[in-house]
Amino acid sequence: MPGGHAPEAGANPFLDLPVGRLFLSNALPMAVVMSMGGVLNVVDGIFVGRFAGPQALAAVSLAFPAVMGLTALSTLLGGGMSSLFARRLGAGLRTEAGAALAGAHGLAALVSAALLLAVLASGPRLLPVLSAGNDAVAGLAGEYLLILVLGAPLQFGLALHADALRNEGRAGLIALLSVLVNLANIAANWVAIVLLGLGVAGSALGTVAAQAAGLLLLLAVRARDPRLVPLGALRRSSWLSDWRQILALGLPLCLGFAGMALVGATVLVAAGGAGPGAAGQVAAYGVATRLLGFAFLPQMAIALATQSITGNNAGAGRMDRAAAALRLALGFAFLWCLCVTLAGTLAGGRLGALFTADPGIAAAAGDVLRPMTALQAAAGPILVLAMHFQAMGHPLRTAALTLVKPWLLTPPLILGLSAVLGPSGLWLAFPVADALMLLLAAAIVARSGLFGPVPAAP
Repeated sequence: MPGGHAPEAGANPFLDLPVGRLFLSNALPMAVVMSMGGVLNVVDGIFVGRFAGPQALAAVSLAFPAVMGLTALSTLLGGGMSSLFARRLGAGLRTEAGAALAGAHGLAALVSAALLLAVLASGPRLLPVLSAGNDAVAGLAGEYLLILVLGAPLQFGLALHADALRNEGRAGLIALLSVLVNLANIAANWVAIVLLGLGVAGSALGTVAAQAAGLLLLLAVRARDPRLVPLGALRRSSWLSDWRQILALGLPLCLGFAGMALVGATVLVAAGGAGPGAAGQVAAYGVATRLLGFAFLPQMAIALATQSITGNNAGAGRMDRAAAALRLALGFAFLWCLCVTLAGTLAGGRLGALFTADPGIAAAAGDVLRPMTALQAAAGPILVLAMHFQAMGHPLRTAALTLVKPWLLTPPLILGLSAVLGPSGLWLAFPVADALMLLLAAAIVARSGLFGPVPAAP
């Protein structure tokens, strides 16, 4: 463990509570946190589609790859920091945990500046291409993205402090704050989109305002609770601390989300070849991404709970507890994703109708959801496995489980199958990629001795 300091005293619930209670006390609050974000995303999509119109819905759909890029960068910082932070807390090294938090803040400042420069330089050229020449949609998407990028430091800071509190056993508090902030965000979006008619700009402004409020609340919690790593660690520790380790551990997760952005961009390119029906296909895909984004968040909550439990117990040398929690997480993730498959198969068109009064777009959303969710039950357990390995400090296994599908499988399958089979082949690419990933995950589990005494990475 870095620093070589003696462990610092302090109770750690991750090491003491019964495993079943520990898992539920972390997974359920995180599911509330993630689900509230998903509810906000869905409600915001309904506001945009119903009150701002199909072009606005197409614009936020066009921005989806860039939004996933922001999520990817947030995961790079928070995910990389979390692995170090949790293992150091498990070993009782609070000072070193604070250094990891400070280093992640330094990285966040650098990434925010680079991101703004990149968007200002490339956005005006890329958006018209992705919109298939629809200047009105490209303009709305550019306005939406600029506001979100200007607010990126708030998003990154919120992610870092939420991840730190999660790893300090405060998942329940995060859940309560998340409910309050997201309800306020929904109200703000109603005012901005519906009453003031600000359209996609109102959606982005509401998101940034909610991130600012959430970050202030989390900073206040840390300042008032002496049992937490103190805010003073951000002054005392170098903001250049642990960059190499944070990047190495966060990069597989980051690239996984960046891969989702690549998949989204590939879909937009393939759908753009649909001729006059391209705008309808893009809008239908936008509806599907909103719904699947909501479905993804609870499984991510299960995976994040696994990460916290594994990290703390690996730091303390208690891999028996980590393995027991992993078994629970795999079972819950499978059940949730099976429900998603059933919903996408049986009710896709009805769910699509929530977002638009256009029956053609609603029906197209159902046609998109059925194949995309066909093998969803495999995706949740694979994500849980990836976060377990990431918390253990094994970036190569994490990379295999998070990067192969979005980078190596799905984009070429989308382009190849859509070229051979037409529009239906585009959506068939998703279950084919899921089936191949299931085979890869089984091979990794077989070779890793997963439920045996696997040592933590140094």
